[in-house]
Amino acid sequence: MLDKFITPVIKPLLTPVVMLMHKRGITADQLTVVGFLVGLLAVPLLAFEMWYGALVAIALNRILDGLDGALARYANQSSSAGGFLDITLDFLFYAAIPLGFILANPEQNAIAGSLLLATFIGTGSSFLAFAIAAEKFKLEKPQFKYKSFYYLNGLTEGTETIALFIAFCIWPQHFAIMASIFAIACGITIFTRIHGGYHTLKQQEADANKAAENAHNNTNSEVIND
Repeated sequence: MLDKFITPVIKPLLTPVVMLMHKRGITADQLTVVGFLVGLLAVPLLAFEMWYGALVAIALNRILDGLDGALARYANQSSSAGGFLDITLDFLFYAAIPLGFILANPEQNAIAGSLLLATFIGTGSSFLAFAIAAEKFKLEKPQFKYKSFYYLNGLTEGTETIALFIAFCIWPQHFAIMASIFAIACGITIFTRIHGGYHTLKQQEADANKAAENAHNNTNSEVIND
């Protein structure tokens, strides 16, 4: 929900760092992999209840995630392969953080953490499934025109998720209640994405079939006239 407002603000702040990285020969894909590995460090830190160490790892992961896309665009390295790598590792990172809290306190966090992971699967699958169909119909993505995938909006997007992870690390004793509330919000996102995505694609299919039928009729008319 907040991504479309946050992204334009952050983008100019990354430019000086991106220029320096490009001069050093660093590639966007390298940043993606390094950022993912740094993010995974949060899991053992969370398991051993080193909350602020995990918070640093999460923050670094998100900074590098912002830099990799900016670097790809600056260096004209944007590609479907890079976008695929980025979004795949992002979703693995998102799933790893609740797992860290479950490991830290299974008795208290297991149910809420599992519920959150289940809804993460729903938001991720609805997001990616629509992106595939959106590419087929060449749908425009004006709010996220620099992204490799079509971003179907929702109540819980990247900005909200990272804010949640930060809150987890600051108030770990309240993980269960915060995870449960966010899982409900994810459920709303899943519903709106399925509903909106389904009807959008149905309309696109109807328009495409109508255009094909008109083209066929026009061709037949030309043949008859000839």
